[in-house]
Amino acid sequence: MATPLQQIVYVGASGRSGIWDAIRAVVRPSNPAWIVVFSSLALSLLGVYAIDVSRALRAEDGMWLEPTAVKQLVLLAVGIGAGVLIALPDYRWLSYIALAIAVGVLGLLIFLLLPGVPDWIVRPRNGARSWINLGVFDLQPSELAKIAFVLVLANYLRFRSNHRRPGGLVPPAIIAFIPIGLITLHPDLGSALTFVPALFAMLLAAGARKRHLILIVAAAAMAAPLAYPLLKPHQKQRLSGLFAQVQGNRQLDEGINFQPITAQQLVGAGGIEGNSGDRSRALIHFSRLPERHTDMIYAVIVNRFGLMGGMMVLALYLLWVWGALLTAGLAREPFGRLIIVGLTAFVATQAIINISMNVGLAPIIGITLPFVSSGGSSLIASWIMVGLIFSVSVRQSRLLHRRSFEYSDDE
Repeated sequence: MATPLQQIVYVGASGRSGIWDAIRAVVRPSNPAWIVVFSSLALSLLGVYAIDVSRALRAEDGMWLEPTAVKQLVLLAVGIGAGVLIALPDYRWLSYIALAIAVGVLGLLIFLLLPGVPDWIVRPRNGARSWINLGVFDLQPSELAKIAFVLVLANYLRFRSNHRRPGGLVPPAIIAFIPIGLITLHPDLGSALTFVPALFAMLLAAGARKRHLILIVAAAAMAAPLAYPLLKPHQKQRLSGLFAQVQGNRQLDEGINFQPITAQQLVGAGGIEGNSGDRSRALIHFSRLPERHTDMIYAVIVNRFGLMGGMMVLALYLLWVWGALLTAGLAREPFGRLIIVGLTAFVATQAIINISMNVGLAPIIGITLPFVSSGGSSLIASWIMVGLIFSVSVRQSRLLHRRSFEYSDDE
């Protein structure tokens, strides 16, 4: 009798190896995961160019790209390689090591909080100790925590139905609270908040009752003002700055509102069709916009390519989400489907928040634009997500343990 691990490699009653089925699925043009791959590649290449525009005042003679953009291109190659390595083995192996992966990532998150660790190892940025110096690039464990969280929660939810009851929502909430709490202590509230939509999306996909989730969201919204005294001073200032913008108060434009106001000015200067390369570089350089190659990269893209460029970025993310959800819909195994739903929620949430930050609809909370912003951890983690989605798409189990996500609301 085949062991569970052997059943992962060999599928079907005839005992045929699943490798050939996987190869046929890879080359099949109708595989919706290719939509995810190509939109990810388009966003990544656009990000490399936008980083070059944001960092160099002019295109230097004999220089192909500005050094930061070259580094991003190298990291893109590493990220694609990591995605391929993740896509090659059967993703169902991860169900056996998900907990071990999570423990390792939590160890890194705790390491960032240890007192006495020198700054050359844990590099503080803007008051947050969220990065570990690896020499070549700085590792941000919170990016890996997103993937680990999805794997653990998907593994927990796939064969359970107790989350259909209010009490059954407690274990998933605890699984989410652990990384949220550690990341908040760094402090990195922006990254911590992205876990919440992923949690709700996975619970919804796993069959949790909508009315229970709606009640939780309503209660959290009413209780949110009570958390205001717990915020850090700079977080309170950013909220005050956003309210000042809404009210038309310009007194904070040279203070806490300098970054969002400058980003909005660059967006507005892009017009419909954008600016020439040299003009855009000059506008961005002399604007002194902080974090223009990371958190505020969307403003750079709109300044260069205009409203049409901004809409193109939105279209690429919609394509990404559409391709991922199509892949999830075709998945016949609950673990894979939940993985895709959770990863999609993270990418969509980050994109929405980042773009909202750049156009003045949300406070600046340090959220990167997936695949686009400069940063090794974010880029590599994003491509690992692509690899996981592709792995699910090419391996459709014929051994269904139960029909998943098909509860009626009365059950």
